[in-house]
Amino acid sequence: MLERIELLINKDQINKIKKTKIIIIGVGGVGGAALEGLVRSGYENITIVDNDTIDESNLNRQIITTKEYIGQYKCEIAEKRAKSINPNINIKTIPSFITKDNINELNIANYDYIIDTQDTTETKILLIKEAIKNKIKIISSMGTGNRIDPSKLIITNIWKTNNDPLAKKIRHLLREEKINAKIPVISSTELPIIKSNKAIGSTPFVPNTAGFMLASYIFKDTIKENEDK
Repeated sequence: MLERIELLINKDQINKIKKTKIIIIGVGGVGGAALEGLVRSGYENITIVDNDTIDESNLNRQIITTKEYIGQYKCEIAEKRAKSINPNINIKTIPSFITKDNINELNIANYDYIIDTQDTTETKILLIKEAIKNKIKIISSMGTGNRIDPSKLIITNIWKTNNDPLAKKIRHLLREEKINAKIPVISSTELPIIKSNKAIGSTPFVPNTAGFMLASYIFKDTIKENEDK
């Protein structure tokens, strides 16, 4: 399945991709697209963490969802989709919501990359702290809701984000924890469109583009050490 990718990178890079271990926290709109991009790029060691089930409101943007899967766990459907693309994939599912009480169960030190795509600020900070402690690379998704323009998405340092309320909260919490490390994030420079206080609006464009950009970030970082071989 990697014939077209093998036209772009060498065998050492392909082998490194296959061996790289990734954990994705959240397989909704952004996380599901990140998983899709990674699986189709040849990554074969992926753990996905999500305790949510598929709801009808997910159908407009979440790549793993269809009508037939409403009510089923996202982890299970994401695993099924990944295996339908690459039957050789070693994919592990953890249907849990991560808190300070169970984060050690993730065994973060076993991974090469953490992709954080869930919305809870406390969990995001926990993951960043675990990544720093274990010297694991992490990239975190900031807000993609209430936006319609995927061209405004950028991968940058958390300290350089703007027009992103979620990123602002994360910066505040990092300061409280006295963490000043450069944390790569994907963020939108588009001002959020706020028309309701009851729900967050979404399109298929921004979350999925963000997810594929995350996968691309991991892909480029994985192969860069071997690019001259």
